[in-house]
Amino acid sequence: MAEEVTSGYQSYINNITAKTGKTMDDFRALYAKKPTMRHGEIITWVKKEFGLGHGHANLVAHEILQPGPGKSDKLKLDELFNGTKAVWRKPYEQLFAKVSQFGEDVSADPTNSYISLLKHERKFAIVQPSSADSMHIGVKLKGVEPEGRLELSGTWNAMVTHRIRITSTEHIDDQVLAWIRQSYDAVN
Repeated sequence: MAEEVTSGYQSYINNITAKTGKTMDDFRALYAKKPTMRHGEIITWVKKEFGLGHGHANLVAHEILQPGPGKSDKLKLDELFNGTKAVWRKPYEQLFAKVSQFGEDVSADPTNSYISLLKHERKFAIVQPSSADSMHIGVKLKGVEPEGRLELSGTWNAMVTHRIRITSTEHIDDQVLAWIRQSYDAVN
């Protein structure tokens, strides 16, 4: 049985079509004229020719070379919170319930390694269950000095500026929600 297209996946496709005026079938037809390009070359071509960012260009390349939807959001979450990391599933769901109250524009898009928290499809935070002992939350807070549990993300993840290490469910407190809210509010 084929999996349904996920909302995050479909949103990416819709954004690409809105920005470029091209559907995935249009991109496949254009690629048919250049069939020797490999994945990285397709990304470069799409970014240059159509002005897409890396993530959208990567999806186009994937769709050209291996068409079809990715895994469902539920399956991605199940894989992220598998084994010893399963202890973080309920705390994540409780956190997301609170973050969802920031506005109707909040959504979650699980990837293979973390969950993107989005405002109008723009990432403002990420959540990554790391082990049985920790879950990490990344936020975008340009110009904010690290303090206490709010540390610079460093090489952990370039998509965010700061990381919060969560080693206990009690660490997901009002201060963490305030940092996530600040990151949410900064997104246009």
